[in-house]
Amino acid sequence: MSPQDLAQVLRYLKTDEKLDPNLLVGIEHSDDGGVYQLSDDLALIQSLDFFTPIVDDPYMFGQIAAANALSDIYAMGGTPKTVLNIVAFPVAQFGPKILAKILQGSHDKVKEAGAQVLGGHSIEDNEPKFGLSVTGIVHPTKYYKNIGAKPNDLLVLTKPIGVGIQTTALKQGKLKDKYITNITETMRSLNKNAAEILNNFQPNAVTDVTGFGLLGHAFEMAHGSQVSFEIDWQRVPLLAGTQELAEQHLFPGGSRANHEWLKQDIHYNDKLTEIEQLILCDAVTSGGLLISLPENEAKNYVNELSRKHNLQANIIGKVTKQQKHTIYVSK
Repeated sequence: MSPQDLAQVLRYLKTDEKLDPNLLVGIEHSDDGGVYQLSDDLALIQSLDFFTPIVDDPYMFGQIAAANALSDIYAMGGTPKTVLNIVAFPVAQFGPKILAKILQGSHDKVKEAGAQVLGGHSIEDNEPKFGLSVTGIVHPTKYYKNIGAKPNDLLVLTKPIGVGIQTTALKQGKLKDKYITNITETMRSLNKNAAEILNNFQPNAVTDVTGFGLLGHAFEMAHGSQVSFEIDWQRVPLLAGTQELAEQHLFPGGSRANHEWLKQDIHYNDKLTEIEQLILCDAVTSGGLLISLPENEAKNYVNELSRKHNLQANIIGKVTKQQKHTIYVSK
């Protein structure tokens, strides 16, 4: 569902979540999950995500779906604990072995995260869909939100973008073999290490980059924080081959929808082409964490992530006081 469609739906939704003082995070800021306090030192984080296959290998699809769903818990500072599978699948068409491979891929990724699969629910459907409902835990005073970024913070991104472009190319048979392994590994990689290292720092806002693209999730963070972001195109990491594929206009519909949605709120440098703008709006599956950290902490976080886990995070911009536009992109 596009951001515009979702916003229209939520306009008609009447809720009373504020009546329960134990609900720490609800739907008010489109956060990555809900947080509910159980005791003085324990709160639950709950999230859900599912989608249609984006790779041909069923085991890898299960891995990617699990990593994507687990990411919401990591983005809120939590530890995943339990998982329920959500399955829509045409068993008569594809047979049980394909579904078993999807479930096995997911199970193995959930195990890697240190969580447990408790079961799930399945229905017959003409189009395969798979995902997970994930429950995690966090201390009631130590969860992250996607708002709270402060002027002079630096913005850190822990995975490259370009996933939507490359999976679109893959579906059309236009993605070179040398890129297929790279994008699959990127999508099925957990944000576990990035999140665990982040526990040693004091981030002001955190989210994960998924369907709304880098700029869409950055917009939600900046707008909710009542600040502006300055993002440097040159510092944004791209998956190898992304620029080449983008020049062939291999964008998914979601990326174009994101670009249209954000056009009034983002000021692009005149030297930035429409192709480059669309790359920044590219709809992502199982993307990295976008983090707003004080300057000294951001640099130390990037260094520690590289030193301990050989993971390349990038400082892609900074936070300023609220300006006319929510996001400014330089080149």
